[in-house]
Amino acid sequence: MTSANFDLEDLRRRMAGAISVLRHDLGSLRTGRASASLLDPVTVDAYGSPTPVNQLATISVPEPRLLSVQVWDRNLVGAVEKAIRESELGLNPNTEGQVIRLRIPEMNEQRRKEMVKVAHKYGEEAKVAIRHVRRDGMELLKKLEKNGEISEDDGKRLGEQVQKATDAAVAEVDQLVAAKEKEIMQV
Repeated sequence: MTSANFDLEDLRRRMAGAISVLRHDLGSLRTGRASASLLDPVTVDAYGSPTPVNQLATISVPEPRLLSVQVWDRNLVGAVEKAIRESELGLNPNTEGQVIRLRIPEMNEQRRKEMVKVAHKYGEEAKVAIRHVRRDGMELLKKLEKNGEISEDDGKRLGEQVQKATDAAVAEVDQLVAAKEKEIMQV
């Protein structure tokens, strides 16, 4: 009935991948509360190559507004501290031996609005990725229809399924961004 060349599940998987990237990006946004994923974008020059902090230390949240970074290698404490200080997170490390404590400062209204803009930007990037997947699927359907591998009716039916999958993915993106915006704006 349909060509083996068209795989709706593959398109859905690719759309889910874009949503997964969005979840990760939103998770690393600062909301005024401590979260271990806050340090995900921070990399340290360790052993001659850039390494994420979470591969060099144990990151925990002992209090709602405090991060504790237990660096495993004593020789890297200074490098981890420097990387955190130079990141754009606005955090000021306080080092005690191999433990770096990070107080999460209260966010002002302007900073919250900036974070919301970043969240919306991430959401728009995810929507663009989803639309690219949709475009690829629709182009493949047109090509299969043109080559006579599927009927016009099958092409139309599968096109509607691609559009439904796209609409569902875009709705999920909107929902994730709205939830993050609400979390950021809570005082």
